[in-house]
Amino acid sequence: MAANATEDNDFARLVLLACHDLRTPLATVHGFAQTLVRTGEFEDPAARYLEMIDTASGQIADLIDELALFARIEAGRYEPVRRELDTLELVGAAAARLGEERVEAGGEGARLKLDADATERAVAALARCALRHGGLEQVRLSARGTSLELSPVTPASAPVVLGEDLRDLGAAVAVRVLRAQGGSVELDGETLHIGLA
Repeated sequence: MAANATEDNDFARLVLLACHDLRTPLATVHGFAQTLVRTGEFEDPAARYLEMIDTASGQIADLIDELALFARIEAGRYEPVRRELDTLELVGAAAARLGEERVEAGGEGARLKLDADATERAVAALARCALRHGGLEQVRLSARGTSLELSPVTPASAPVVLGEDLRDLGAAVAVRVLRAQGGSVELDGETLHIGLA
């Protein structure tokens, strides 16, 4: 049993090292892509290709950050940087990441201390997962004091959203981030209850 724990910790450290080493070349690609896009000297299709490279390199950076966060949690090295936030503002920010046409946000908020950036990304990832794996056009994200509700979560998408069926990195990391901060993620029918405190 102790050998497995050591192997898991070694693997998590290896993933953290890989994430660290990937950031430098990716930062170079992303930086030069942004510089070339800003010059405005290119015509289509080259300008469009540069924008695609810029967007894709930003997405890869986000994936690397999520993978590194997952590895820190698994290695027991996650230390949330907590600051006070309002849960209604949290659902609004998470919804804004995906667009108002995709996520309807509302409810009544409450103030609490959380790792605000990680929690916002986590809530947005859960909503994205419910949309993508549920084949939905729109979901509702509601603040209910110190908890949140996400609906609908279809029966087919539920195991993925809950991080049980590992087909969505964002959702898998999101569930672990929320639980690592003392929160909870539970499904009741088609409503995902996200406890934050």
